[in-house]
Amino acid sequence: MKTKPFSPFHYLATFLLLLSFLTISCGNDKGKVEGVNMLYGTDSKVWKTSKELDASGDKVKQTDDQKEERLQMFANGTFTLTRPSGAMSGNYTFDQAGKTITLTPSGSATSMTFTVETLTDDKLTLVGTDGSRMLLKAD
Repeated sequence: MKTKPFSPFHYLATFLLLLSFLTISCGNDKGKVEGVNMLYGTDSKVWKTSKELDASGDKVKQTDDQKEERLQMFANGTFTLTRPSGAMSGNYTFDQAGKTITLTPSGSATSMTFTVETLTDDKLTLVGTDGSRMLLKAD
């Protein structure tokens, strides 16, 4: 059986097919902010940090303590942040239209407000006021 070499058209068609497949399969969730229930699932959801970036976009090396942090968001508007060195809990408010989340630790007069860049069922990206980013994934 004699095989025919690919013509330039076949190479172009194959390239375009692969390019479209990669574009579809590597979809970007950046900027996608779904409903507040994505934060807590049915009752609560645990988030862990997958990556942290500074304001210039450079990766920040996490300490062992930071690698073990878990942020649990509850449907009743409370949160708990646990790490080996201790825990913090408090209340949060989520403004879906404004794409912000504000965490207020219990007993604290100050709060932390973040821009929510991405919120899907399994991804949460928080942007600090200084431009730093924390990428979290559902645990």
